[in-house]
Amino acid sequence: MKPSSPAPSPWWTPDVHADRRPFLIARNRIQTALRAYFAERDFIEVDTATLQVSPGNEAHLHAFRTEAIGHSGAISPLYLHTSPEFACKKLLSAGERRISCFAHVYRNRERGPLHHPEFTMLEWYRAGQGYETLMEDCAALLALAARTAGTEHLVYRGRDCDPFADPERLTVADAFIRHAGIDLLATIHPDGSTDRDGLAKAMAASGLRVAPDDAWADLFSRVLVERVEPHLGFGRATILCEYPVAEAALARPSPRDRRVAERFELYACGVELANAFGELTDAAEQRRRFGLEMAEKQRVYGETYPLDEDFLAALKIMPEASGIALGFDRLVMLATGATRIDQVIWAPVAETAP
Repeated sequence: MKPSSPAPSPWWTPDVHADRRPFLIARNRIQTALRAYFAERDFIEVDTATLQVSPGNEAHLHAFRTEAIGHSGAISPLYLHTSPEFACKKLLSAGERRISCFAHVYRNRERGPLHHPEFTMLEWYRAGQGYETLMEDCAALLALAARTAGTEHLVYRGRDCDPFADPERLTVADAFIRHAGIDLLATIHPDGSTDRDGLAKAMAASGLRVAPDDAWADLFSRVLVERVEPHLGFGRATILCEYPVAEAALARPSPRDRRVAERFELYACGVELANAFGELTDAAEQRRRFGLEMAEKQRVYGETYPLDEDFLAALKIMPEASGIALGFDRLVMLATGATRIDQVIWAPVAETAP
């Protein structure tokens, strides 16, 4: 009988830790440098609660659920947040103008070279400023992380990116035309609703798989993952912007074209690093979009999460703002040349059965 392969050495054994330690020390230096960046620009660092009544209402994010037990023994469901976003926006409603937050966040069904069940999210918000300002922040932070790590290039899987070069700004519509030959905007109506059959036809003509039960969102994601993302962030970073409104539940529509929203994602070395919004502040519209997201979650996964009514109430007085979430561990990976996210996490979550 063929012998089984030995289990990987635990992260806490001295030899494994010795290999990981240079990445971890660099992580600390990068975190200190990023904190200084925000402090120099009059940001207040905030600390938000991990336990929330809603973990977030995006269809394809999966949360960890727990329970709160009151003095009477009554049980109420709570969730580990997938992002500190709702709490940070409540602080904007309370009157804060510039805030940053290093938060441990939790996402179920996620583990791999770029994913971990618990990881660190860096979020920051600018009241009264457009999301283009966040693009400038991203360029500055890429350069700062590389400089602090002592490297001239961000690297992942043999591909590199110059962190000191100005990022390319590319709209999602232009990316679909360039990399898939698909006119995405032709499948979006003026009110932001989508044409599933139109996108399916364009994809079939481009040689992409289409299943009978695919919704427009499924088709959009397939083109993005298979044809667009493999080309982003090589040589220099890419800012992929102007997502369809249907794919930007927390972002406001663009004043230039109501079919798209003020949302961008930052890519380097083919790795998604950050997701940014010109924040939606219309509470009624936000409630409607959350309803659509949860209907999609029910369709695909057979479950939903509650709405945070406190957040929707706070949204009514939240100022115009822009906000962004950056995967801090991934940034450290690229700056240090690590190949797996658990190499840059001080104490990784225990492995569970597949």
